[in-house]
Amino acid sequence: MTGDPAAGPLLVACALGIERLALRTGGRAGSGAPVTVLRTGMGPRAAERSMTRALEGAALRDAAVVATGFCAGLAPGMHPGDLVVAEETRDADGSTPCVDPDLLVKELVRAVPGRTVHTGPLTGSDHVVRGPERGALLATGAIAVDMESAATLRAATAAAGGDGRPVAAVRVVVDAPEHELVRIGTLRGGLSAFRVLRSVLPAFFEWHRSLPLPRR
Repeated sequence: MTGDPAAGPLLVACALGIERLALRTGGRAGSGAPVTVLRTGMGPRAAERSMTRALEGAALRDAAVVATGFCAGLAPGMHPGDLVVAEETRDADGSTPCVDPDLLVKELVRAVPGRTVHTGPLTGSDHVVRGPERGALLATGAIAVDMESAATLRAATAAAGGDGRPVAAVRVVVDAPEHELVRIGTLRGGLSAFRVLRSVLPAFFEWHRSLPLPRR
């Protein structure tokens, strides 16, 4: 796998320390692209603040942004360790379309063979979703929910000042309707999701490498 520094920097945003640990200890071999793994903190407000602040600096002003980490699956049949590639992120403040989700699916299948990859809308919440609330969100057409992706991509798009910025969201299912999480570090599902998250960076690099060169 090769990277392309001319494509500009890549900013990978996650909320939790355990997510950042997974990403930082995962494979990066062969990437020539500058990448920053940013821990935003938990929740939509923290994500929006962190992204806005990070993208104000010259080093990341032209960065492509991938929101990643764990999520809750909404659809029956989802399992911990499944991957979710967002076609769009959405919350009460609107929706943000994602760039080239099909390529991300292709590269994730290659990077994490044997794992199921789901595509569809990824919805946002300001709290952990459990029980019947999953069904209500599923009825909106969303396939998974997390607390930061929608705010992250909305802030990234706003910081671009109308010039456009490539954004994407890839999440790993850590709990699902039939597999509700209690504590991430103690359940097999949480450990499975951690191992999958360690493997996703090569797919992000290939997505990033395929992007048109940033306009100057």
